[in-house]
Amino acid sequence: MRVEFWADIACPWCYVGKARFTQGLAEFAHRDQVEIVFRSFELDPNSPKGVSAPVVEMLAEKYGRTLDEARGMEEHVAASARAAGLTYRTEGRDHGNTFDIHRLLHLAAARGRQEELLDLAYRANFGEERSVFDAEVLVTLAVEAGLEEAEARAVLADDSAYAAEVRADEREAAELGANAVPFFVLDRRYGISGGQPAEVFTRALEQAWAGREVEQPAAGAEACEPDGACAVPGA
Repeated sequence: MRVEFWADIACPWCYVGKARFTQGLAEFAHRDQVEIVFRSFELDPNSPKGVSAPVVEMLAEKYGRTLDEARGMEEHVAASARAAGLTYRTEGRDHGNTFDIHRLLHLAAARGRQEELLDLAYRANFGEERSVFDAEVLVTLAVEAGLEEAEARAVLADDSAYAAEVRADEREAAELGANAVPFFVLDRRYGISGGQPAEVFTRALEQAWAGREVEQPAAGAEACEPDGACAVPGA
């Protein structure tokens, strides 16, 4: 079975959703026969390259909230992340254009190291004091994931490298009707939107494996929409 995972590195619910999916997959009897493929989805493709801004300030402006209210929104996500066993910094993170990260992830896919780089990028962005919007940090993460430094630098230096692959993923997401992430597609038959609980993923995997119709997950799962808006239920 192939599971395709559309997401962005800047999306906190994608970070949480991947962890919950991994937990759900661990309870699936045929987990060793599941291939996971990351697909690109930029939340804010119009964000200028090379420019980043503090996440809390971006949230306050986006939602028309005070800085304290924006910090509360971050604390809400942090609680969910920590419950999933993840580290999450609520202060000191930044937000920016993720196109270069997606291009590197396609290089990693071509070298069989995509999930390694994906996990490192998420951890750096949400749990560590390393900015994924810094080219040198990206090169370091690529090397840590097992890629050749020279090859990673060459991709970052050439804006056309793997650009077509990123755009193809994004077009496909639109064709599938994915207007928020995380978005999971199981065997090109069933779609699951949002950072659903682990047991929802387990049940969906079991039903997809058996070829039965997947029950629709409960509405209201957290997700992020294009332009960087991340829904916070009840906020």
